Amino acid sequence: MGSLSVWHWIVVIAVVLLLFGRGKISDLMGDVAQGIKAFKKGMKEDDTASVDKPADPVKSIDHSSASSAPARSDVGSKAV
Repeated sequence: MGSLSVWHWIVVIAVVLLLFGRGKISDLMGDVAQGIKAFKKGMKEDDTASVDKPADPVKSIDHSSASSAPARSDVGSKAV
């Protein structure tokens, strides 16, 4: 019960050959390598674009204008 028969091994080998047939692994690895190269090229282009472009000025919020606005007195009240 614990060991596999000859037919089990033949089926396993057939499935492995169908999935990982000759040359498919090397083609897959080539595609992965091309994807990595394209990703690195894109990252390098982003770095050079950010160096050439000047940075946007820093925007700040003026807190003094918020305190000079009139307060609304009807926010929490209910009419009876």
